[in-house]
Amino acid sequence: MIPVSKPLIENEEINAVVEVLKSGMIAQGPKTKEFEEMFAKYCGTKHAVAFSNGTTAIHAGVIASGFKDGDEAITVPFTFVATANPVLMERGKVVFVDISEDDFCIDPSKVEEKVTDKTKLIIPVDLYGQIYKYDEIKKIADKNDIKILEDACQAVGAEQNGKRAGNFGDLAAFSLYATKNITTGEGGMLTTNDDEIARQAKMYRHHGQDEAVRYEYLAVGHNYRMTDIAAAIGIEQMKKIDRIIQARVTNATKLSEGLKNVEGIITPKVMEGNTHVYHQYTIRITEDFGHSRDELLEYLKENEIGSGVYYPKPLHMHEHFKKMGYKEGDFPVSEKLSKQVLSLPVNPFVTVEDVEKIIEKITEFAKK
Repeated sequence: MIPVSKPLIENEEINAVVEVLKSGMIAQGPKTKEFEEMFAKYCGTKHAVAFSNGTTAIHAGVIASGFKDGDEAITVPFTFVATANPVLMERGKVVFVDISEDDFCIDPSKVEEKVTDKTKLIIPVDLYGQIYKYDEIKKIADKNDIKILEDACQAVGAEQNGKRAGNFGDLAAFSLYATKNITTGEGGMLTTNDDEIARQAKMYRHHGQDEAVRYEYLAVGHNYRMTDIAAAIGIEQMKKIDRIIQARVTNATKLSEGLKNVEGIITPKVMEGNTHVYHQYTIRITEDFGHSRDELLEYLKENEIGSGVYYPKPLHMHEHFKKMGYKEGDFPVSEKLSKQVLSLPVNPFVTVEDVEKIIEKITEFAKK
């Protein structure tokens, strides 16, 4: 089976973990600090704060932004639930807006009409590895004194006009889950150029303690810390990030070239000024293809080709969001695309022969 995702774990990561285990310092310690400094330098931000996973990074980001009980956050329904749940955890209101068909990201034209005096956050998602339309969202945020929390969980290394993901908001959250372009198994990062946001995030991940004064609890907090075991893996992954991204981009480019003339398939569009890192290489299967998306998925599976649907049902159609008054038909673009999207393998283990097979089988099925 050609896997749709597979982490690149080599001897360097294994040896680094063994070294940490032998050191006796396996909780958050010097390796975590080294990883944070490395990550911040790579993103071009002043701070990077390590977390136990991407969800906790988002949650701490919501807290550190100053978001309070009863506040509202604008985001999209076409994303993983971890984008929205932290807002609910803080007894806030999730206000959904639809996405754009061209990049799967938040549609700026839908945002301003949803702004109220309770709107304190906009959480755009760099879905599949491409940065959202920042300039348009930034104008709305500045006009209304709203902070931006960039959900960059799928976009480490992505660029827009020469700047890397992590810089497209007041703060940004990353996931380092096993399927992401770089991984620590589980893990997350929060980046910011704001000293106070970084301080608040560090407090929240460590039971509300300021790092400078132990056992002084200044606020409510959680244990959201990263271990040095995970950080050791992350350090080695950072050394390989350019190689990993280039492999994904190369495979994605070959797939787009090979599928561009297949009727009924829309390949990913890279927006002007953007560099896409293809956490997912996601095509759309339209009616002109002659078969449904799910039929193609099964055909690929029969031919030992992995694929995935991210995401089959927008968040507003799930029960705990429907209770807020959302219903089918509210966000037509998200709903349409959820029935069309299919992600194909582009990870670094995918060979030239694998890419050729994927193109061949899709083209073959289109003619059936």
